[in-house]
Amino acid sequence: MEYPGAVRRLSLQNGTMTADTPLPESDEAALAAYADGRLDPGEQAALEARLENEPVLAAALERQMAGLTAITAAAGSVSAPMALRARVEAMERGEATEAPRRERSRRRGWGWLPSAALAGAALAAVAIVIAFSGGPATAEVLAAAVRAPVAAAQLDPGQPRLLKDQVDDVRFPNFEGKFGWEAEGVRTDEIGGRETKTVFYRREGRRIAYTIVEGEQLAWPPGSDKAEQNGVKMRVFEDGDRKAVTWRRNGRTCILSATNVPTDQLIELAAWKGQGDVEF
Repeated sequence: MEYPGAVRRLSLQNGTMTADTPLPESDEAALAAYADGRLDPGEQAALEARLENEPVLAAALERQMAGLTAITAAAGSVSAPMALRARVEAMERGEATEAPRRERSRRRGWGWLPSAALAGAALAAVAIVIAFSGGPATAEVLAAAVRAPVAAAQLDPGQPRLLKDQVDDVRFPNFEGKFGWEAEGVRTDEIGGRETKTVFYRREGRRIAYTIVEGEQLAWPPGSDKAEQNGVKMRVFEDGDRKAVTWRRNGRTCILSATNVPTDQLIELAAWKGQGDVEF
């Protein structure tokens, strides 16, 4: 990981660290102040010199910063992103994790926490944000997009811009007439305690998945980028090689995703209102 003040990446091959290695209270205080950016330049330089040569101290700082990253991320988002879960699991295994600069800058005031307490607090934070979210993380809903359809999509001859398939009162659009994307199948899943329905569309060998989540809207994905088209506010994010766009229709969370379709095309499809037939 990188430390403030452009310290070089530490080599830990000269010592073996464990989560139980005790530190003097003075060192704990110094590391907490260092993580928060509260050391004056002289003290910071002295501590950085020690970090270069004392693997136990360096490992303790790695654990401290990784734990505070996880706690801060949990407190800042009600959707408990999968990246946060991965960091917490790594902490439990005793592995160091990278702490992005933008997350480190938000940790002020946490103080020092022992390694075991960090892991426990991070796990508790994950549980709390899941409980308050009332549903799965938006990114978790993408699990439905990689599963196979189990039934045919239902066309509506009376409303050619819509399918009969719907979640609550939100109906899926029929993209075929306007964009050439044929609705080829549908599936229903329960993810994070919420029912989701996904319609799969195919065009020229490519597939997109359009998922609607029942109930109250989910939180925006942490770290996602804002986008807007036709007055529709969206968020754009990625999960591995899958690009995704999420937005709301009549208070329901919608997610459109694909692995081989440009993001701008996903945005265009997501914002299509079908001359008023596709309600928002």
